Amino acid sequence: MIFRVVFNRLIVSALGILLPSCFLNFEVCAEPTRDEIAAAMRRAATYFRGSVARHGGYVYYYSPDLSRRLGEGVASTDQIWVQPPGTPTVGMTYLTAYRATKDPFYLEAAKDTAEPLLYGQLESGGWTNAIDFDPQGSQTGRYRDGKGKPGGRNFSSLDDGITQGALRFLMHLDEETGLENRRIHKAATFALDALLRSQFPNGAFPQGWDEKLAQPKTAVGLRATYPEYDWRTKGRIKEYWDRFNLNDDISLTVAEALIDGHKIYGRSDCLTGLKKLGDFLIRAQMPDPQPAWAQQYSYEMHPIWARKFEPPAIAGRESEGVIAALLTIASHLRDGRYLEPVPRALEYLEKSELPGGQLARFYELKSNRPLYMERRGQGYLLTHDDSRLPSHYGWKTKSRVAELRRAYHLVMERKSLLDPIFSPQAPDPSVSEILATLDDQGRWISTYAGEAFVGNPKFRKGERFISSAVFCRNLEILSVSLQ
Repeated sequence: MIFRVVFNRLIVSALGILLPSCFLNFEVCAEPTRDEIAAAMRRAATYFRGSVARHGGYVYYYSPDLSRRLGEGVASTDQIWVQPPGTPTVGMTYLTAYRATKDPFYLEAAKDTAEPLLYGQLESGGWTNAIDFDPQGSQTGRYRDGKGKPGGRNFSSLDDGITQGALRFLMHLDEETGLENRRIHKAATFALDALLRSQFPNGAFPQGWDEKLAQPKTAVGLRATYPEYDWRTKGRIKEYWDRFNLNDDISLTVAEALIDGHKIYGRSDCLTGLKKLGDFLIRAQMPDPQPAWAQQYSYEMHPIWARKFEPPAIAGRESEGVIAALLTIASHLRDGRYLEPVPRALEYLEKSELPGGQLARFYELKSNRPLYMERRGQGYLLTHDDSRLPSHYGWKTKSRVAELRRAYHLVMERKSLLDPIFSPQAPDPSVSEILATLDDQGRWISTYAGEAFVGNPKFRKGERFISSAVFCRNLEILSVSLQ
């Protein structure tokens, strides 16, 4: 039997959870058995499914008594969140547990989680960040089943992986149910058709779409160039979301959705769309001296403004996401052409790293100086000074260049990318730690220590809460340990 010594007494004690005496006394604890792991998984999932879910769906965070629910702001009891780590993320976690255990409980839990997504699918085919079951609610949209608000929002969003996450979960659930559930199959294929229709002729994707799809008259072969006008004062476009968008790793999450559509349904149009996307990413690479990518481009293929704090610039995080997308596309297609932009981009990003192994979100066009914003009244001022950064945005991110280099060499060696390219920002807890911190109700309780979280929740330091992301992470680690 394998044994281990656990040294994080202070951390787990601070959570207020009863632990085995061996954890508190630094004694040697036995590695958990498969039965113990399976029992813990079932207890946690039973609580999450039975007590946390509303209308079958989930938000980001909950107070321990479940009286307070948070997504992007406070959520009502009738609102659930689609944006990760919301409902589709939890649904995929249930599927992971089902594949590891073959326990039908998890498949039924996944089906329950699909119900709010079927209800909240928009007429335009995808999803927005939240679904509201109150016909007059603040988040109610124009839902495909007619139960929404006639004048509600009908914007299918690709931002932050919203539509992609819901679509991928439904496609995988469709596969697990043998493509025999007509409602799930119809919703998944309806969304996949809409996603493919939203692709521009040159292979790019918008940030989202409604019933009016943009049809720009852009030459398919046009390559990215620097604007010749003063980008600081000109070129602002109100409807930036229907231009060519790479913000928040859209290229990677869309590529993954198209690959799933090809694998699960054998659809050749998904493969065609994937190739077109890869071709666009090659053309969207900026010329020297900054051979990387911007967040969004005009129809003339110049970097452009998005929100008033998102200037035309080379984007560190998005460039990493594009590289990951190109590696993913090259791996699936077995086509080395999509690897050609990668070495120059990696070299550029490595040279652009900030002290402490970070990348700036924005680098000024041509000069390559890190570019930031500071608040001025109701607006923002461009600056190279990082001493007064607004807290609502990720102005710097941990560099992932080393991980991308490793993935690049794997693909060059014709090895498949079976694991995610990007590793978690913090080390995953061990199976023993996960089991030890599960309380008697089947909850993992987190304590806020001031770190940045998705959704920017207004937590006080020391406040305790339940996190959908922690539930998903822990259940997936336990599932993998059984395989």
